[in-house]
Amino acid sequence: MSQGSPSNTGQGKPSVRFLRLRRILILIATTLIAINIWTGAPIAALWIGSRVVGQRALSMIAVFVVVASLAVLLGAMALALTWLNARYDQLIGRPTGERRTPPWLRSMRAEEAELLRKKHGTTALEMIVVANTVTAVIALEIWFFFFARSPPPGA
Repeated sequence: MSQGSPSNTGQGKPSVRFLRLRRILILIATTLIAINIWTGAPIAALWIGSRVVGQRALSMIAVFVVVASLAVLLGAMALALTWLNARYDQLIGRPTGERRTPPWLRSMRAEEAELLRKKHGTTALEMIVVANTVTAVIALEIWFFFFARSPPPGA
């Protein structure tokens, strides 16, 4: 080994194993936050609202507390996902200086989106959130059609 190698000095670039571990931890955190957007945040907001109601009847203040706490929790989770996505992109070397157009603002012809996708690929955050959303919708449909006790309206 040379004298200036990172293993001798303890400085320099982190090892490949450490970078891989950091990427995996970021992906796990992203997945957990994405799941909690559907599950943890609504449950926590209802719990906070239940503390406001206590033993009394439901009030508009309690409803407002539930909505406000849900908005705060979802905002915090969205910021956390954005931060984790930026850290992950940094670790894999994805350029961060370019401004990306959100999918809902892109042209229907999608030439720009296709060029961007070919150049940078799909981000890990996009794949995790899409997989999480599809899983949540399928789970909701399975529950609604097979396990919900009351019949659907009009049935």
